[in-house]
Amino acid sequence: MSAPRTTPWPLVALFTAGYLAPYLLPTTVGRLESGLPLSATQAGAIGSALLLSSATAGFLLASRVDRTGPRTLARLGLLLAVLGYGGAALTSAVPAVIAGAAVGGFGSGTITAVAATGIAAQRDPHRTTTLGLLGVSALAGAVYLTVPHLGPGHAQPLAAIALTALAVWPLTARLSPRTAPALPRTAAGSRLPHLRSGLLLAAAMPCWSAAQNSLWGVSGRIGLTQAHLSEATVGLVFAVALGTGLLGVVGAGALGPRLGRALPIGLGTVLIAGCIALSASATDLTSFATGEIAWNLLYPVVLSYVIGLAAALDPRGRWAVLVGSASSLGTAVGPMTGSLLAARAGFPAMGTVLAVGLLAVAVPLTAVALRRRTTTVATHPAHTGDTARLDVAA
Repeated sequence: MSAPRTTPWPLVALFTAGYLAPYLLPTTVGRLESGLPLSATQAGAIGSALLLSSATAGFLLASRVDRTGPRTLARLGLLLAVLGYGGAALTSAVPAVIAGAAVGGFGSGTITAVAATGIAAQRDPHRTTTLGLLGVSALAGAVYLTVPHLGPGHAQPLAAIALTALAVWPLTARLSPRTAPALPRTAAGSRLPHLRSGLLLAAAMPCWSAAQNSLWGVSGRIGLTQAHLSEATVGLVFAVALGTGLLGVVGAGALGPRLGRALPIGLGTVLIAGCIALSASATDLTSFATGEIAWNLLYPVVLSYVIGLAAALDPRGRWAVLVGSASSLGTAVGPMTGSLLAARAGFPAMGTVLAVGLLAVAVPLTAVALRRRTTTVATHPAHTGDTARLDVAA
């Protein structure tokens, strides 16, 4: 008789805390520019440094969560997030803000590595991923609605990330303090399985994420300067967009693997390319809101299937962490890429370049999903009993 399916809430909470910084990137970069003596490009560079630090943590820890223990690493990541983001929120000295963002970013990457490893060990990684995306989308939407009413300055979004990490800390008590008994050290268990598919996915994801976050990093500026909207209106659009994204994630969770992975990933990426082009060329509230809302509806859906695909490639979670870190590399260069393209060519041309890039990267992503369409059936039996290496207490 199979064990009843339980929800690993500590992993969902860690996923939310780890992903919150990228979700708040537009308001963080915008407020760094407006609240500190920084240009738009310099503020974008700080955002990139934060995300690059997060990606570095993922690459360093991809194979170390088992050895060190999930509780220890999760608490280390949360501590770094509290100290880094909290310290950056409490100072207006630019060097200290940069250092705090880098430390906080490393904490976010550490938290995400623990969450990704644990999610890959679940019998239904897609379900846990969608719950995490629901959590981070809802929280980010609440922050976008709240921040404009808390006065000017760069502190608010950074403080929100730090406080989230602090709130998640008590849940780490339900993580295993040490690794569970190791899986048998067979050739498949000791080496990365599905090497070609994993490498192709890891190579494609930086481009996919870079395109997404190039727009996301400058979306606030598009709304303020090109569409001539107020900060409160832009924040409302973002909150509605993220709320619509919740509906997309709920739908993806309900569908699960019924549509396979190739269709949601391939077609979804093509549709996202169109949304990016529309949002980047927006000159009024209607076009801006339509592009941002449609994009945010599709983005978490496709992301949930990509994360599920990476998790299915290796039940130990190594591909999930490596692909997630590769994605973070693209996320890291996003703000800077978007700022440079917008400064040199304008927002509409930037959107066209990003859309074309997404159309190109949709091909290898779909190819991996087609190649591994039977992986879920093959790997799920490994996600039972005591083979899950990131135990969560009932």
